[in-house]
Amino acid sequence: MRRFDSACSVTVPVHSSQRFRPLMRTPNVTDAELVIRAAAGDGEAFGHLVDRYAPAVRRLTRAVLRDPEDADDAAQEGFLAAWRHLGRYDTARPFGPWLMRIVVNAAHDLRRRSRVRAGEPVTDTLPSGGESPDHAAGRSLLRTSLEKALGVLPERQRLAIVLFDAEGYSHAEIAELLGVPEGTARSDVFHARRVLREALAPFLGDSI
Repeated sequence: MRRFDSACSVTVPVHSSQRFRPLMRTPNVTDAELVIRAAAGDGEAFGHLVDRYAPAVRRLTRAVLRDPEDADDAAQEGFLAAWRHLGRYDTARPFGPWLMRIVVNAAHDLRRRSRVRAGEPVTDTLPSGGESPDHAAGRSLLRTSLEKALGVLPERQRLAIVLFDAEGYSHAEIAELLGVPEGTARSDVFHARRVLREALAPFLGDSI
């Protein structure tokens, strides 16, 4: 399977007949401006949107699919689906939640098309970087415990906690994205946090 990372690895078409002013000082360009350019055929503009949202998108697909390679595939499919449907995006609304809804749907579609491999969560190899073996082992165990704790959560709670704590979405935004009442979103975050707090207490002590 083709790998996906935070760099723009999604190939998007560019209309050769169009000429676009080069994007300067991209961090100051809004999502809406990038979408308008991308919808007009500016592949570079869409590439910048991919760069901005790739880490969040991958975390979300990983929360749904629990498998790194499937998560990468779903992330790519989600970005490509967003590219195809840019004309439906309302630039008066935030781009992030719109994109995340598409990404979650792409992850669900991929899961329906193929049976996700069952087994223990896969943990990434930690770079050495001069880290002591004891410290590296502790971090690896913490990461594994976090993965396992997330794995026992119902999917909606897993998505809610990733969106709230990792991506910074509000309860109202999570509710809209997941199609549930705001009170349900709050409850999902609360219960997910309680599970994670209990699972990670031996590692984090009073800091959670």
